[in-house]
Amino acid sequence: MTSARSSGIETAGYLTLTACLGIVLFTIFGANLLVIPGVLWLVIAIREGRRPDVPSFFVPLMVLAAWTLVSCAFSLDPLESFKRSRQLLLYAVVPMSVRLLRGDRATTALNVIIALGAAGALVGIVEYAALGFDDINHRPRGTLGHYMTYSGLLMLVVCAAAAQLVYYKKEWIWPAIAVPALLVALIVTESRNAWLGAAVGISALLAMRNAKLILAVPVAALLLVFASPAIVQQRLHSIVDPHDATNRDRIAMLKSGIRMIEDHPVFGVGLNIVPRVYPQYRTADAVDPAGAVGTQTRAHLHNVPVQIAAERGLPALGIWLWFVAIAARDLFRQLWRGPAKAVAGAGAAALVAMLVAGLFEYNFGDSEFLMLFLGLITLPYAATFADRRAEVPAPIDAPANPRPVVLTGTAR
Repeated sequence: MTSARSSGIETAGYLTLTACLGIVLFTIFGANLLVIPGVLWLVIAIREGRRPDVPSFFVPLMVLAAWTLVSCAFSLDPLESFKRSRQLLLYAVVPMSVRLLRGDRATTALNVIIALGAAGALVGIVEYAALGFDDINHRPRGTLGHYMTYSGLLMLVVCAAAAQLVYYKKEWIWPAIAVPALLVALIVTESRNAWLGAAVGISALLAMRNAKLILAVPVAALLLVFASPAIVQQRLHSIVDPHDATNRDRIAMLKSGIRMIEDHPVFGVGLNIVPRVYPQYRTADAVDPAGAVGTQTRAHLHNVPVQIAAERGLPALGIWLWFVAIAARDLFRQLWRGPAKAVAGAGAAALVAMLVAGLFEYNFGDSEFLMLFLGLITLPYAATFADRRAEVPAPIDAPANPRPVVLTGTAR
């Protein structure tokens, strides 16, 4: 294979993977298209003849994938669980991003994500303002199938744009234009979990940049509250309302999930089996949607840790927490003293936002969300490659003017 041909394959992989990360903001088809950069990445990996470079958090992610497959074998319905396990293929976004989005390409990919996210935000704003998506039963969802997916993706993108705004010294104009549209769209989705996730994610960025900046968060929140429509203000108040029906139902779902874990502590009930068994674990204080008829079930338990433990077992929850700990360690280390801080900030804020929102929504199980999330937390690692053809990556905490160091942040 000639050098020119190799370079062409790498460029094609870079362009198609960047496109997939952007397209997923509009349709699940973006995830289906991953097969194209995936094949190109495999060709490159085979030609190079060595293990792909991956961040340290990829190890627990692979262990989680392996345990998930084991839990599928012990599922209450193995066939159904194995069908659902195809979502694990999205984990390949991590090594693909490291190889195809190295160096400055990581920043370019992040800019594309923010640009297309802002465009998607405008779609939601139009839906809210002109197309009747302005009440709790009809919320803006962009071009996606569900408002929860839409709001979750907006949450990730607004965190990424905020990171650029906080850490860029000169290129602040572009994110300053994108952030308002993203915030407005996120607000009108009325998705409280995404609001909380974005607020805490951005707060973490400000605290890392300068502790004094954290004072701007309550001021900005108050301004947004007073400028928001009455229905949005009601949703904000409902966050702390113990009598709110959805709050009560989330507590009931947690109780049901704990009972599932008690009965199936090692392997769980199986992927995509929670809706099937929920009626038998449903507690008396569960709240059915208005107008519901017959026995009601739930698609998931609206809590990432509980959902993972209920469907895959307590070992899976431990592995997932291991993944989170390693990812947080490396992302915040780079944000504190490493290169590409704007890109690192996007990844760190995305991780924080996922964790906070994930206490109220099973976002880690949403394919569009998972794909973009994994891309965002991998881009900071990919950005540490100054040379796309470098044989050995710089460690995630490398200084701006690197000296010879021992590689510690890599699993190879």
